[in-house]
Amino acid sequence: MGEYSKAISSYQRSLEIRKIALPPNHPDFAQSYNNIGLVYNNMGEYSKALSSYEQSLEIRKIALPPNHPDLATSYNNIGLVYNNMGEYSKALSSYEQSLEIRKIALPPNHPDLATSYNNIGLVYNNMGEYSKALSSYERSLEIFKVALPPNHPDLATSYYNIGSVYSHMGEYSKAISSYQRSLEIRKIALPPNHPDFAQSYN
Repeated sequence: MGEYSKAISSYQRSLEIRKIALPPNHPDFAQSYNNIGLVYNNMGEYSKALSSYEQSLEIRKIALPPNHPDLATSYNNIGLVYNNMGEYSKALSSYEQSLEIRKIALPPNHPDLATSYNNIGLVYNNMGEYSKALSSYERSLEIFKVALPPNHPDLATSYYNIGSVYSHMGEYSKAISSYQRSLEIRKIALPPNHPDFAQSYN
């Protein structure tokens, strides 16, 4: 917790300096609020994280063109907090706004699009809407397959998430197949004591 407090105070100092040096809606302010939100989210202080991310978004709306990728990042981060808070419909709405911007701003196989589909899948999974979760996770996987090297850890995560949905749906042979693919990639991509292995073996 001490490291988080140091990070917050460092980012807040940076913000104070920027307030003196920069015009009021400069994009660097948005970055400062975004960084503070990130730390609060990691601390589990979700209302503070949300407030910081929303301040970041408001500045970006003024400072940037309407389909700038940084706006998508803001919506994505807000979605992340809502998901952590269990406010799934708000999370879904934020993630979908992020995805719409990314579809316009980024090439069709950009990894950030895959991340958006993965996050939407995560929310549907949390809501128990497994067929929608599966569809989103599969879209994410297809993009990752094109965008990333064949044994990238994000591919392992995709296969694991798909396995998790199949398991919830009672399709255990498909679940096992996806989990095994995830484990194979993790064996290649990660050191043997990496915490993701515990997830794979569970």
